[in-house]
Amino acid sequence: MTGFTPAARLEQPSGAAAAPPAGPRRLELLADQAGERLDLFLARAVPELSRSAAQRLIEQGHVLVSGKPGKAGTKLRVGAAVRVVVPAPVPSALVPEAWPLTILYEDADMLVIDKPAGIVVHPSAGHETGTLVHALLAHCVDLSGIGGERRPGIVHRLDKDTSGLLMVAKHDRAHAALARQLAQRTLAKHYLALVVGRPRPADGVIDAPIGRSTSDRKKMAIMPGGRPARTTYHSIDTANGHTAVLARLETGRTHQLRVHFAAIGCPIAGDPIYGSAGGPAGRLWLHAWRLAFERPSDGQRIRLEAMPPDELLAGCPLDSGRMLDRARRLVNAEWVSSEQ
Repeated sequence: MTGFTPAARLEQPSGAAAAPPAGPRRLELLADQAGERLDLFLARAVPELSRSAAQRLIEQGHVLVSGKPGKAGTKLRVGAAVRVVVPAPVPSALVPEAWPLTILYEDADMLVIDKPAGIVVHPSAGHETGTLVHALLAHCVDLSGIGGERRPGIVHRLDKDTSGLLMVAKHDRAHAALARQLAQRTLAKHYLALVVGRPRPADGVIDAPIGRSTSDRKKMAIMPGGRPARTTYHSIDTANGHTAVLARLETGRTHQLRVHFAAIGCPIAGDPIYGSAGGPAGRLWLHAWRLAFERPSDGQRIRLEAMPPDELLAGCPLDSGRMLDRARRLVNAEWVSSEQ
């Protein structure tokens, strides 16, 4: 697919795999690799199971190996019979809340929305209502379960103050397929950011592990022993003490772009945690701009773009038209190169 999918609801393509059944599923499997861990075998043999989901089923007693309860670390012998019961998903305890969503893509397996800034994605302490998950529960009438519960599966995070493209899975099989693309880096996420100062070098890679700050538990920081984190960036234009950058996440750590750019002395404009509040747009100048992925149903490549909201473009001290044109050329060239 060479063009962009229009901002519209798309029907499930002909021949696509249906969502998993709503009732409990019973699977009879045979181990085919000597010495493989049980949890790894399940994650490999059952497409909709991630390793953590497999471990959860094992802990709940839903997995038998040769007729006996298995453990996650059980080493399998070739030909061992593995029986799995995947329980029917239970209704979510959350109350759906119907409010408008900007949906750029939707089929029977997943959807992609353009999230506005200021919206919290997941319910948490202090955000028990009014989250994106609440709105998705009202919109998605065809949910068949994520992790044993009828709820939407958020494939990757966006901070409350970040706008842009966000992927949502409707069932475990789609969630696992998209998560594999993230892990294998075949799912491309490009962000537009306005940073303070001028990055040196202008184009580069920030490869620095990120962990929870030991001095402020609400912040993340570059830390030895943290989780690997890698960001590729290109400077697009510079004026009035700010630089527009195109950034690609090669990993997906909490606050990754905010931490990485602050670490090189160029915090994202308007960042109250890692830089200074306010900024030219009066908010964090960070937008999840472009997304490319393989549709779980048939592997077709889907490419999407969400225009930065008006407050970011109005608050940009650069020529926004020129900025977007340059960014599009960079991403288009990268996509062509990666698919050759």
